[in-house]
Amino acid sequence: MFWWRETVTGRDGRSADVAFTDRTGGVSSGRLGSLNLGALVGDDPDAVRTNRATVARAMGLAPHRLAFMHQVHGNRTIRTTAAGSGEPQQCDGQVTDVPGLGLAVLVADCTPVLLVDVHAGVVGAVHAGRPGMTNGVVDAALDEMAGLGADAPQAFVGPSVCGRCYEVPEQMREDAARRSPESRAVSWTGTPAIDVASGVVAQLRSRHVPVTWVPGCTRESDRLFSHRRDHGEGRFAGVVVLRERADRGA
Repeated sequence: MFWWRETVTGRDGRSADVAFTDRTGGVSSGRLGSLNLGALVGDDPDAVRTNRATVARAMGLAPHRLAFMHQVHGNRTIRTTAAGSGEPQQCDGQVTDVPGLGLAVLVADCTPVLLVDVHAGVVGAVHAGRPGMTNGVVDAALDEMAGLGADAPQAFVGPSVCGRCYEVPEQMREDAARRSPESRAVSWTGTPAIDVASGVVAQLRSRHVPVTWVPGCTRESDRLFSHRRDHGEGRFAGVVVLRERADRGA
């Protein structure tokens, strides 16, 4: 179920759980087997609900406390205060200061970014594909967190398609490199390519945000969904949950 998972603990007892799922441990079948979390990839809606509930419970949440986005490859970031009420909003980043509310970002090659400031009590989840990286979705999310009082966030960058596997036209590579020179890459066959995660990491570090970069290439690992490898594949997720101080409400 989990590709990687960790708990971040602050000095005051507040903490945050961060995790990236893989494709194992769910009920979806066929090309979407088995832990598909995407609702727009042709899967049985009941299977998706079951899979999402499974992840929520594994993160210590009731299923209705896990908030998803309708991701559109933009840079809009919103403040999320509740989950499970109506259709998800169109955005590619969400932040919250509500303890016990899980934020999820869905990916199948794009770069999932989880942001945590346990001292300020603010967390975020960001969908950073090539358009998001070039249009500043990471900066937008950091700015939104700052508006809630975050001044020392740290970032967790999850598995995504690596630069060697993301072949693109040369002009597209140069357009991305103008935004983040670190994203310029060369594919396995020597053709132009983009390393979105490298660009994202560079953007985070330019904001003096410490980064934990979780290894893994979606196209190279069968444990991860990859749209570039298998068109129409499912989605895995990055999930972050802020936990309240142990003494709060005691």
